[in-house]
Amino acid sequence: MIFKNAELLLEGGFRRADFRTENGKIVEIKEKIEGEGKDLRGLAVLPGLVDIHVHLREPGFEKKEDIASGCRAAVKGGFTQICCMPNTKPVTDNKVTVTYIKARAREVNLCKVHPVGAITEGQKGETLAAIGGMKAAGAVALSEDGKTVKDTKLMANAMLYASDFGLKCLCHCEDEYLADGASVNEGYSSTLTGLKGSLRAAEDIIIARELCLAESLNLPVHICHVSTYSGVQLIREAKARGVKVTAETCPHYFTLTDEAICSFNTYTKVNPPLREERDRLAVIEGLKDGTLDCIVTDHAPHHKDDKNVEYPLAAFGISGLETSFALSYTALVKSGEMTAEELVKKMSANPAAILNLEGGALKEGAPADFIAVDLNEEWTIEPEAFVSKGKNSPFGGKKVFGKIKCTAVDGEIKYEEK
Repeated sequence: MIFKNAELLLEGGFRRADFRTENGKIVEIKEKIEGEGKDLRGLAVLPGLVDIHVHLREPGFEKKEDIASGCRAAVKGGFTQICCMPNTKPVTDNKVTVTYIKARAREVNLCKVHPVGAITEGQKGETLAAIGGMKAAGAVALSEDGKTVKDTKLMANAMLYASDFGLKCLCHCEDEYLADGASVNEGYSSTLTGLKGSLRAAEDIIIARELCLAESLNLPVHICHVSTYSGVQLIREAKARGVKVTAETCPHYFTLTDEAICSFNTYTKVNPPLREERDRLAVIEGLKDGTLDCIVTDHAPHHKDDKNVEYPLAAFGISGLETSFALSYTALVKSGEMTAEELVKKMSANPAAILNLEGGALKEGAPADFIAVDLNEEWTIEPEAFVSKGKNSPFGGKKVFGKIKCTAVDGEIKYEEK
């Protein structure tokens, strides 16, 4: 296919050009290519977005989401590659479940799906899972997602074994004993609402532990969904010492604060919890200075019954695939905090590099994974219009900029706005 008159985001910045794809690759980029083609005039063409932290829920929780609905949400949101977390039922802790997810994703044939295997069998924190078998079946990383491996010796062994197979551990950092079943951040808003709060230290203590292990073992580690100002600083200092750490955050941590919980809207309940303004600003600064390498969604779709209960009983999580780019573009680029090129790097090239995935750039010979976006179009988030089964978003009614017009994977258009 030939695509014409696009504002292509190339290595040197945006440039008006035509490009041609063949056999799933970009084979030609030049000022003008002769022949009929799809006109992308007025649209920015960006590398396909890569999300290394997504919950597809299948197998076992298809009431919340399944691979088909999750992949539809992904391509609608501009994601051409996603990595799905292992807290399924059964847990993704063996090659059979990894193989099943890969096979279902091929059947759905929308975006590229990369399974993340569990660190321990059944996510029970007792015995290491079958890491080699999962890697052979296609797992790209390991995580105890939603949980922390409590046994520090076991965590050290997990990092060693993961490294032997060329994998990284993606670490959910939460001291379960200190968090003690809390629903929100401990602070003024938790006091005002009477909701049980969790100290920042519950996150920071485990971040510090994982950094110490990575430094002592001289092995890489990845810190998931960083939400605290102190966690950002711990990672910044570790990077300055040469620790092999990468880290992510999510749009809700730089667009919302815990003031949002005062509505008692359970769609604001996430783990780690929404923090305070100091934390929000620190997360933005961490993105700007490279302390935080990438933006993920932590897409956590839920059935309405899981959220339509009292706040302490509600499930944690936000359905984020369809809003992530627009929220990030509006909060970070439109506000002048960073350039569009810098944002796309955080949402495409960097996450791809962290897990050694192919993609993240538009160039000849690269996979033809790209999105066409109207960066100037303002639109209103309407969760009931999500194609994800999960409508649990606290951003309903919010006006944002950056509308995904089409998403192509390996040169095939998988989503196009109607």
